[in-house]
Amino acid sequence: MVTKRQRLKEHGTLNPHPEQISDPLFAEQAFFDPHDLLQVKYEMLRRVEREGWSITRAAKVFGFSRPAFYQARAAFEAAGFGGLLGKKRGPRRAHKLTNEVLAYVGELRAADPRLSMRRVAERLVERFGVRTHPRSIERALSWQEKKRRKGR
Repeated sequence: MVTKRQRLKEHGTLNPHPEQISDPLFAEQAFFDPHDLLQVKYEMLRRVEREGWSITRAAKVFGFSRPAFYQARAAFEAAGFGGLLGKKRGPRRAHKLTNEVLAYVGELRAADPRLSMRRVAERLVERFGVRTHPRSIERALSWQEKKRRKGR
C-alpha cells in the first residue's frame, strides 16, 4: 500500500523540512499535514491574506524565507494551486553523457588515469560536440560505478 508521504514525494510536493513548521494547527490537528508542501504554502498565504499576519511572521512560522513567501504568493496569484506545485528544474540525469560518451571517457581514463576532468570535458567537445561541466562527468561516472556495483 502506497502511503501519503510516498505519493507526496512522487508528485514533488513532499515538504523537505516539516520540522520547521511551528504553527499549532499543524501540530494539533491531523487535517493539517506538515509534510504536504502545498497545504503548508497555502496555509501560509491564507494566514497573511485572511488573518492579517505579517509576511515575516508567516514565513517564519511555516519554515520559509520572505523571498520564498513572495514567490509562493506570485505563483498562487498567477496559477492558483497549480502554481504552488512549482516546476521541475532542468534534466534529472546526465542526458548528454550517453553510454557511448561514457565509454569514451572510460577509454580516455584507461589510457591516462591522470587526465583531468577538465581535459576530458574538452575531449568530449572535440569528439562528440558535447559541452558538459567536469563535475557532471564525475557525477555520471560515480552513478555508473554505483549502478555497476548494485548489479553484482
